[in-house]
Amino acid sequence: MGLILASQSASRRAMLEAAGVPFTPMAAGIDEEAAKAALTAEGISARNLADALAELKATKLSRRFPQDLVLGCDQVASLGARIFDKAGSREEAAEQLRALAGETHSQTSAAVICEGGQPVWRHIDVAKLAMRDFSGDFLDAYLDEEWPAVGGCAGGYRIEGPGAQLFTRIDGSHFTVLGLPLLPLLDYLRVRGVMRA
Repeated sequence: MGLILASQSASRRAMLEAAGVPFTPMAAGIDEEAAKAALTAEGISARNLADALAELKATKLSRRFPQDLVLGCDQVASLGARIFDKAGSREEAAEQLRALAGETHSQTSAAVICEGGQPVWRHIDVAKLAMRDFSGDFLDAYLDEEWPAVGGCAGGYRIEGPGAQLFTRIDGSHFTVLGLPLLPLLDYLRVRGVMRA
């Protein structure tokens, strides 16, 4: 029995590698944008959206590899009822950052493990991030440095880089902000014998 990560996320791969987790990364093979659009059209909460997408990714690959544990993950940035997608352009990233400036928003990270095509474990965690007000000059300089790298990041920032300058306070796990509730996952992997206890 091995662990498959149903994701091509560089951040999640880096977290698992740094923690010494043996795993094989694979693309989940789902149309994530279509699934997300369908779920958000139903008015789903950020928490339930992250959970549903993580389960969808894990279940799809788990049916192909029923003997393995398949980890699906998703992360959703939200402010009130608004859910932030990955920015498709520099202008969209700037708009997202302006909307978040001076506000406290949430990053919800969900992880689901499937075995034999069925969920056997899940964990959902939320971090709260207080973003400072910033000048237009700061925003332009920030995007000069970070675009297009932050195009794949909901909210338009990477906390592990210059994006740290955007915040005055973060409540919650650093791993959750990066997109994976790592410590609860490590606990489960020890229970299942994937990692030494």
